[in-house]
Parts: sequence; structure tokens; C-alpha cells
Amino acid sequence: MQSLPKIRPTLIALVLLLSGCTAGGGVPQSGPHLSPTECRDLASLRRNAPPTMAQHASELTALRKAGYNPSPWNDPYYPEDLEAAQRLVNSWFDTECQQFQPG
Repeated sequence: MQSLPKIRPTLIALVLLLSGCTAGGGVPQSGPHLSPTECRDLASLRRNAPPTMAQHASELTALRKAGYNPSPWNDPYYPEDLEAAQRLVNSWFDTECQQFQPG
């Protein structure tokens, strides 16, 4: 029990670090999630325009912001994790990109 006081600061720091990682989830809580460029590119992709590499890059950036991690290794949660990220990006698009939606 004498070693507990020595490791207590380390344990407290570890708990604070881990709680910070899980609390935010890696997704910003305030402000817009999508940039104007991402809104424009996602709108173009929704209109079935011929896609460019830049538009695909914008789409991938938005999906990563939504928590999707395209791993080169076998992902046991694919395609569920991709579909969940797509739903979140669609929600962000609907609320943040009105100027790019057909009126």
C-alpha cells in the first residue's frame, strides 16, 4: 500500500486523459461541421454531376469528421460504421448547407 501514493498522480492523469478522449468523441461540439467547400462538393455529388478527385476528397474529409476511419486493414464494423458516418454527414448537410440545396 505504500506504493499507492506514488502512482496516484499517474492514475489521476490517466483517468483525466481518457475521459477527455471519450467525452468529445472527436467531433466538434459547436460551430459548423462542414466547410463551405465540403458543402459545395457534397451538393455537386448529390446532383450526380461527374465527380472530381477534389469532390471525393471533400466527401472523405466530411466522413472522417463524422467518425469514419477508412482503414486499410480488415474492419469488422464495415459497412455499418460508414453508413453511420454517412447519416451524420447527411444530417449536417441538411442543417448547415441550405444555400447549396435546390430551392
